[in-house]
Amino acid sequence: MVTIIDSIIKKIYKKIKSYDVIVLARHVGPDPDAITSQIALRDSIRKTFPNKKVYAVGKGVARFKKFGSLDKIPEDENVLLITLDVPNMSRIDGLENIKYKEIIKIDHHPKEDIPASIEWTDTSACSTCQMITELILKTKLVLDKDIASNLFLGIVSDSDRFLLYYTSAKTYSLVSKLIELTNLDFTPLYKNLYERPFNEIQFKAYITNNLKINENGLAYIILNPEIFKEYGVDSSTASNMINDFNYINEILVWTFISYDSMNDIYKVSIRSRGPIINTIAGNYNGGGHIYASGARIKNEEDIPKFLSELDAACIEYNKENIVEEE
Repeated sequence: MVTIIDSIIKKIYKKIKSYDVIVLARHVGPDPDAITSQIALRDSIRKTFPNKKVYAVGKGVARFKKFGSLDKIPEDENVLLITLDVPNMSRIDGLENIKYKEIIKIDHHPKEDIPASIEWTDTSACSTCQMITELILKTKLVLDKDIASNLFLGIVSDSDRFLLYYTSAKTYSLVSKLIELTNLDFTPLYKNLYERPFNEIQFKAYITNNLKINENGLAYIILNPEIFKEYGVDSSTASNMINDFNYINEILVWTFISYDSMNDIYKVSIRSRGPIINTIAGNYNGGGHIYASGARIKNEEDIPKFLSELDAACIEYNKENIVEEE
């Protein structure tokens, strides 16, 4: 029986075959899933179709260089653009001067405004890497150990080691096939995600000691460039630590707000253990999953309003989940 996803995958593969120049892009401020899905699909297309020109674009992140290198922006026309792990046009990184003819969108976040000719949005997938794994396994795209390694890391990262609610039986089945088909030794790969220098551990301690928690379960911290300089980290470091603050009794929603002086913007990561947060993130140039989202706040004056909306979500959630004593 041919499913809707099977039909979409067939169309995506056919479209990939039809273009000589393909550009893969993902969201600004990438996480491991964004980077690894981009590099894994690029490398798979390159190895399947050696004569095609395939580029992975966007600003590089030093800590993710181990996953593979990105490419310079091409000057070709008649380009097929494949967007990965990003639901809206405003958050796509590296589109400057790319003259694309069509867009294919592959994403596990709720649908937004990307005008794709082929759109595959699957909010039940734990990660974009899960979707790319399925795409490769159901087509003639090449899978080797290096590609499988990146896909595995993206799945592990975005599912927080298979702990998050959108980890499914399908997730485990696809991971099992990655391991089986490539004889993947996955244990050494974890250091690429979790190995950190001591200064980052000290920075995490700073966040722990300075995190503000109110009576409704909202926790937040605002991080400025002086703190980054003191600990020798960059403005994206905090977002890569946010999942470490899960399962704290006193916290329902927590957010790290980091000022990026280079781009004059506040990068925001948000997580939740109950209240829905992606609609709030959408009010501040962001979005994501209902319990894991990001945003980008342009004006410092908007931060109190943003925190107030998160606080209100905590209050409403607490009201709805009060257990009456008998």
